[in-house]
Amino acid sequence: MSHLLASARRERVVLTGYFLGLGAVMALWGARMPAVQHAAHLSTGRLSLVLLAAALGMVAGLTTGGRLARPELLPALTISGGAGLAGCLAVLGQCTTLASLLVAALLFGAAHGILDVALNTAAVRCQNAVGRPIMASLHAAYSGGALAGAGLAAATARMPHTAIFLVTGLALVVLVVANASRTLALTGTGQPAAFTGPGADQGGRALSAAKLWLLGALAAAILLGEGAAADWAAVHLHSLHATTAVSATAFALYSGAMMTGRLIGDKLTAAVGAPTVVRAGALLAAAGLAIGASADSVPLALAGWAVFGLGLSTTIPSLITAAGAGGPTAVATVSVTGYLGLLAGPALIGAFASATSLSTALLLPALLAAAVAALAHRALENTAP
Repeated sequence: MSHLLASARRERVVLTGYFLGLGAVMALWGARMPAVQHAAHLSTGRLSLVLLAAALGMVAGLTTGGRLARPELLPALTISGGAGLAGCLAVLGQCTTLASLLVAALLFGAAHGILDVALNTAAVRCQNAVGRPIMASLHAAYSGGALAGAGLAAATARMPHTAIFLVTGLALVVLVVANASRTLALTGTGQPAAFTGPGADQGGRALSAAKLWLLGALAAAILLGEGAAADWAAVHLHSLHATTAVSATAFALYSGAMMTGRLIGDKLTAAVGAPTVVRAGALLAAAGLAIGASADSVPLALAGWAVFGLGLSTTIPSLITAAGAGGPTAVATVSVTGYLGLLAGPALIGAFASATSLSTALLLPALLAAAVAALAHRALENTAP
């Protein structure tokens, strides 16, 4: 085994750990949101301000991270982003006023954005060094971390969120610091030199503005669907008169199917290429959600959300890989554009549902998935690691 390949494999282990931690933190924060709201006596409107502060912080973090994520700075960005995110989680649990929550949420979002860019940039470099697709499996680690975080939140539902946030946050800070020396491998030292000619961005291959914005638009379409699953899947099942327990399984099935798809996604991508995998997956997602949303049946609805998650599973990893050809700024641009879909999607579906019905509104992410399938080849051609 060459020194370069051995180094890349060690980097992959480190990145997997960070993706796991990121997923766990975000799931825990989201699952215990009602407790945060209750502790600070926030109305729904004031809670939305806290979420907006986190979103603004994330956009700022993504933008800043994209500008700074040069190879030699990746370790510092990863360590500071990871420790900052975990530390902010601990602080958020202690906040009991709107003002303190706004400040902590802003910093939490900024740390998330910085860590997101650093991890995905490092993942693209590691994938290039390995010479085969690994991005989907790294994002599967994020999905696995999210499931673990949701499970922790459920298991500790009777415990104060202040204690859970504090213990989890501090434990993750300790892990980040303890593994700081291993994170130094994220510089990608010894990797093959990347294209640096006209049109390249910080060491990436040429990536046109049109292709960059196409990748961002497709990411926004997919993340709108992910936001719909997170915020509306349980509501959809409830509207079909499913019990509370059954309704809650809709998002769990979606998440489990997405993680499964990501675990096998790299092998599929290596075998037939990203455009084919994404096109087939997006078509599967569109069909699954369209059938599930249109059917007046709880089993079909549950199956529809599971198929939707399976179909979307490899899309974001493939889009990030393609953006990585343009360097960290391109990764940040696609991420920012994509997260706009994640943030705006649930509200947009809610507005459509008010004007029509929830079943009809849920056809929007299905139609967007079909559009992604139609544009997959144009966006993802020539993006193999």
